[in-house]
Amino acid sequence: MAQNFRNYLTRNTGASPVDILPEASVDSYDAVIGIRLVNIHASTDIEVDVYIVRSATNYYLIKSAPIPVGGSLELIDGGSKIVLHDNDKIVAVSDTASSLDAVVSYIDAIST
Repeated sequence: MAQNFRNYLTRNTGASPVDILPEASVDSYDAVIGIRLVNIHASTDIEVDVYIVRSATNYYLIKSAPIPVGGSLELIDGGSKIVLHDNDKIVAVSDTASSLDAVVSYIDAIST
């Protein structure tokens, strides 16, 4: 079976939660293979939360993680993966307005 590699990009995330990976496909599982968060603010260090939402419950991947000005944070590395169930989504929020870009790389529909 061929693998469907995808990415999802979000820009200028701030103090309101934003889906950095909208809901996973119905009746399948997806594998997240990378999440990179970048502080794009010109002069302020930021703190970010990233979590999975499943059935209206938040499951944190990281909470209050600091990212310095011009810095980035790689949440998944060393071959790690996160499996998402159908209808899961990943959300990010920063403590500073318009300060966070995110890139999520994933494999769509790894199994049913």
